Amino acid sequence: MTVTQFITFVVVALAAGLFVFRAIPGIRAYFSYRGKRLITCPETHEPEAVDVAAGEAAVGAFLAEPTLRLKECSRWPERQDCGQECLSQIEVGPANCLVWNIVAQWYEGKSCAFCHKPIGELHHLDHAPALLGPDFKTTEWREFRPEQLPDVFSRYQPVCWNCHVAETFRRLHPELVVDRAFEPKRTM
Repeated sequence: MTVTQFITFVVVALAAGLFVFRAIPGIRAYFSYRGKRLITCPETHEPEAVDVAAGEAAVGAFLAEPTLRLKECSRWPERQDCGQECLSQIEVGPANCLVWNIVAQWYEGKSCAFCHKPIGELHHLDHAPALLGPDFKTTEWREFRPEQLPDVFSRYQPVCWNCHVAETFRRLHPELVVDRAFEPKRTM
């Protein structure tokens, strides 16, 4: 290896290392700020759903400092020109306002309204638990808009996935369901 090739190799390795070193904060910013979030609108003091422009935050973190900007809000397009003061809530605790984390925290420690089994920890790839409404109809929590969730959680009860499927079948196909009275086990 000649001296020129060695110097070229060292310069390329240093440039690659510098790029990776600068890319880590950008990658971290992207994963910190992606996803639907639930905030309290400073103007109306009501819950609203927002999406942060995570790609722009990642590029900003790569270049210097992450700059947060909303990509989407449940009050848009009517209030699209707001000052985006709600971003301060996201900056303080990006994970605290993620819809998934709010839902997981609500289900934590709760039991199914039908079978009374604990709901357990939520995972993204598992079947999501449902909710039992005042009308005694089960609904998946994802069927509600994120800004409705605080109100829904105050009026609905948790239901496990299995009971949700059974109750949905019972509601949609009552002619196929046979209810039997509970009989205690016989002892001989």
